[in-house]
Amino acid sequence: MKTFGLLGEKLSHSFSPLIHSRLGDYAYPLYEIPPDSVDNFMKEKRFDGINITIPYKQTVVPYCAELSESAKLIGSVNTIVKMADGSLFGHNTDYHGFQTMLELGKIDPKGKKVLILGDGGSARTVRAVLNGMGAKEIVTISRRGEDNYENINRHFDADIIVNTTPVGMYPNNGNSPLPLDGFTKLSGVADLIYNPARTKLLLDAERLNIPHIGGLIMLVAQAEAASRLFISCPPRPELVTDIHNMIQKKTRNIALIGMPGCGKSTIGRTLAKALERPFVDIDKKIEEAAGKTIPQIFADDGEPVFRQLETQILGNEAKGNGLVIAAGGGIVTREENRDLLRRNSLIVYLKRELADLITDGRPLSQSVGIKTLAEQRLPLYEAWSDCTVTVGANPKSTAERIQEAIQ
Repeated sequence: MKTFGLLGEKLSHSFSPLIHSRLGDYAYPLYEIPPDSVDNFMKEKRFDGINITIPYKQTVVPYCAELSESAKLIGSVNTIVKMADGSLFGHNTDYHGFQTMLELGKIDPKGKKVLILGDGGSARTVRAVLNGMGAKEIVTISRRGEDNYENINRHFDADIIVNTTPVGMYPNNGNSPLPLDGFTKLSGVADLIYNPARTKLLLDAERLNIPHIGGLIMLVAQAEAASRLFISCPPRPELVTDIHNMIQKKTRNIALIGMPGCGKSTIGRTLAKALERPFVDIDKKIEEAAGKTIPQIFADDGEPVFRQLETQILGNEAKGNGLVIAAGGGIVTREENRDLLRRNSLIVYLKRELADLITDGRPLSQSVGIKTLAEQRLPLYEAWSDCTVTVGANPKSTAERIQEAIQ
């Protein structure tokens, strides 16, 4: 069996092995190599081909005997194939990946002004593709360049923004390279980040009804192009869509929201077991962090302290991938929690008859009353959720309905 793989400095969160397992029958190890060992690795050539990621896309260029036209144009290499004579041929499939990303996101740069955020290696690829697709004007925004974030207002007429920086990438979910307020003509936002699935930049675009797309499709498309170079096969565009959807489904969290006492924790544990996923109960995490029960937190510290702790715990836990999360009934009372969930989660509203709700151990259900809470929260559960599932007679049947609803 031939061996390919991925060369980089930090690869623990890479999706590449999962992607390539669907693209061909070959070994695909991760080569996590420190900078001072790259020279030996490249000279030993103990591979049939490799993909290259940050920070070595330019480092490997001198080891290639020949470069493809896209690699020459961009000045970096992300795919290397070892030829029959042992020499290395360098390619850049990121070009194809970003072009596919724009096409599937229905973002057409032809005749438009585009802002590229960042001036690193990825920005070179983006600029090359934008030029090839007929962009009218391309402006690079960097921290220290002539066009920077301090004078961004002079580019409020931009049509498209492309983020090539790591700002907003896991584990720093929630950061954004810039606010979108002030831009008057935006018709597209593309973010090369793929973890989290929705960066703050993309969520801001969504709120403003601006077409937007994240970087996962680019990752899959460039991998498919690299795999074709590895195993010499024709294009397989259908695989790009299938693998993209598979990874989205596998890595997104399933977050359960709903009234206190509707069964989120019990149903969540049942669902997690059925899907073989880790389960996170936000209320339990809060009690562990505080060292006391939720009724005690309310009694000793008050609701504002509880809500602040709830947001903190949710923000930490919702960064993960592939989880089932049971959120507290009052999670919807703070708008900032919505983005914490939406970055990586599909949100399911568990709807249950008010008369069937359990009130024991739930301070607000007892002090404020179920009907009052329902008037305040039911519209929020509906607005936040991606789908609604009615709670059934037992947790197993409800978990099964959730699985059907999220297919």
